[in-house]
Amino acid sequence: MKKIGVLGAGHLGKIHIKCILESDKFELAGFFDPDPLISKEVEKTYGIHRFDSSDELMEACEIVDIVTPTVSHFKCASVALRRSRHVFIEKPLTTSLEEARKLMDLAMEANVKVQVGHVERFNPAFIAARPYFANPMFIETHRLAQFNPRGTDVPVILDLMIHDIDIVLSVIKSSIKKISASGVAVVSDTPDIANARVEFNNGCVANLTASRISMKNMRKSRFFQKDGYIAVDFLKKETQITRMKDAEANPDPFAMILDLGPEKKPKQIWVETPEIEPINAIKTELETFHDSIVHNTEPQVTISDGYRSLELAYQIMDKMDVGLKVMK
Repeated sequence: MKKIGVLGAGHLGKIHIKCILESDKFELAGFFDPDPLISKEVEKTYGIHRFDSSDELMEACEIVDIVTPTVSHFKCASVALRRSRHVFIEKPLTTSLEEARKLMDLAMEANVKVQVGHVERFNPAFIAARPYFANPMFIETHRLAQFNPRGTDVPVILDLMIHDIDIVLSVIKSSIKKISASGVAVVSDTPDIANARVEFNNGCVANLTASRISMKNMRKSRFFQKDGYIAVDFLKKETQITRMKDAEANPDPFAMILDLGPEKKPKQIWVETPEIEPINAIKTELETFHDSIVHNTEPQVTISDGYRSLELAYQIMDKMDVGLKVMK
């Protein structure tokens, strides 16, 4: 068992603590949060050790789990890396590309593992969809959320869209050709709703929409490719595969047949719903990070992956001329 300490015990930090306590791969050394009220509540609820400082926590563990506000990611991670601690750090990696590059250098110097918390990679619906991807050429994503003041310290691109940015970049292994974007600040100082169109050099186009002022929650993506498409509902944890194949000689009378004209064979539409294995995505991402340390393998979401997602997020924001005053 690896000894882990949690930095930050807010909403997401509490979830991490609960997942770690439920896992048989970790020994939870304790946690640190600068808010005395939160610390007292967590200490009482979970019966775990509360450290008096982040320095004390880092001295007592092998892995530092950083679940603090984004503005403190760089400071916390840089200290942990200089002490040669393995680091799990929530998304987005940092508040600037310069900070992210410095963390990458520190991680290489320390020769430790770093994983970024892009949790949707571990969503069971996405895991079920992965085997069906075959060079998607158009991707459409919608990530809509009802308004919540938590997270408005950053633009919606860094708050919500970055999840889908990471998913798209994990599927499309091509450099970017062109980016177009627009956004509107409705209730906060930075865009609360945004749309981006990303064109890749292999011809793929990704159209991403994110909003934190919607009337309902939605987290859906569709991946269109030759002879079909894959629909992933990250919220409901459902996946549907729709494919076209040559029609059977004697198809079922209820089969969906497409008549493509006299020169072509008719196509039959097949709809498949893969079985979704129910898993806790946060617990799974933490445990896969543990395994990468034990087996000395590359984390499933590397610090380089976190950097690439952050880089594209900033390129999108640049297209919208976003002033990131709240992060300066």
